[in-house]
Amino acid sequence: MASNKSSSTHQPLTLLLFFLFTLSSAHAKGGIAISWGQNNGDGTLTSTCDTGNFEIVLLAFLDTFGCGTTPELNFAGHCGPWFPCDNLQPEIEHCQRNGVKVFLSLGGTFGPYALCSPEDAKNVSDYLYNNFLSGKTGPLGSVYLDGIDFHIDARELDTHRKQDRYFYLSAAPQCFFPDYYLDDAIRTWLFDYIFVQFYYNRRYQYDIFSSWNTWTSYVKLNNTVFMGLPAAHDAAPRGIYISPQFLCSDEILPIIKQTPNYGGVMLWDRFGDANNHYSDQIKDCVKVDDSDVRDSLSEKSYR
Repeated sequence: MASNKSSSTHQPLTLLLFFLFTLSSAHAKGGIAISWGQNNGDGTLTSTCDTGNFEIVLLAFLDTFGCGTTPELNFAGHCGPWFPCDNLQPEIEHCQRNGVKVFLSLGGTFGPYALCSPEDAKNVSDYLYNNFLSGKTGPLGSVYLDGIDFHIDARELDTHRKQDRYFYLSAAPQCFFPDYYLDDAIRTWLFDYIFVQFYYNRRYQYDIFSSWNTWTSYVKLNNTVFMGLPAAHDAAPRGIYISPQFLCSDEILPIIKQTPNYGGVMLWDRFGDANNHYSDQIKDCVKVDDSDVRDSLSEKSYR
């Protein structure tokens, strides 16, 4: 996921991290989202989608944008001057034909990226819409991506979805509450999906349910909330790792699945997942069915 970073000395705007969804997208109820693109060990985008494990794949990253810079993709060796990124178009379309939504993630750990003014926010919004969401020729070919994960003012993109084609908005705050960068944005109530990142701070190993309950209670009832987790021990060395076995045990998922706006699990990243087979081990237990609700309500109270 994109990091909460500003690489500009300008007074930053409220930076928003969110996804754009097509009108045909339905809110997931027990799905998995995965980040792809920051290690050649990810495998191909096609092979990632062909696992059948994922509802959303995030292409990471567009890591240069805003403040007059020329936008640049960084897929860590998957494409570049030696293999233009528009060669990914058939793989993106393959994923979409097989029911996997594909998003472009902005940010990362390098940059530079920032928003310098309301006009800059509008320019970046227009660039993203025209190059990745409209079907016009862009860096990834002539694609209609299902969404974008990025920092930008939500109101500019809200204008696009009202005027052109409708898409959903989603924020990805870190687990501490309120999120320093996203709280003002979330309180605009423009978002449909909230992806809470539980892997940046070890303290949430001890109050994960309290944090989850805070977020799911704070956002609108029709928001779909995902629990963001690392797919392997070394995927989030500063945060916490929850094993697939413990996640699927009676200790975690059966409890949080009782939340009316539970949506599933978001994983960082595909490289860790491919080596640890994390999504293979949780793909069934993230789903919600009537027996989950009956059993958990009869045996446990919400923590």
